[in-house]
Amino acid sequence: MRELHWHPNNDEWQYFLAGTGRMTGYAADGTARTFDVRAGDVGYMPFCYGHYIQNTGTETLWYLEVFKSSRYADISLTQWMALVPDQLVRNNLNVGSELMDALRKEKWPVVRFPGYTYLDFK
Repeated sequence: MRELHWHPNNDEWQYFLAGTGRMTGYAADGTARTFDVRAGDVGYMPFCYGHYIQNTGTETLWYLEVFKSSRYADISLTQWMALVPDQLVRNNLNVGSELMDALRKEKWPVVRFPGYTYLDFK
């Protein structure tokens, strides 16, 4: 799964090359939309919309991200929560130290789920 993230400086276009997946986007007003995608589809996500893409098939989901910008920028939700003051996250989400200790300060664009097989890119 491509981790929940947003792009603060540009819209994102996707072209799906292989596989099947699901893309969900979240607007600032709290609305969300989910789309099922497959090879040959084109996707669009407005800038600053939180979004993630999940592989729903049995083969690798390949897609191309395109931006009209000379500078790529993205912010992952996990990294953002790990880097803001602990008390801010704890108070607003009503969570404890177990969640806070699990948050990663480094970005992992692709996250793993138990029971799935993945290709490792190093």
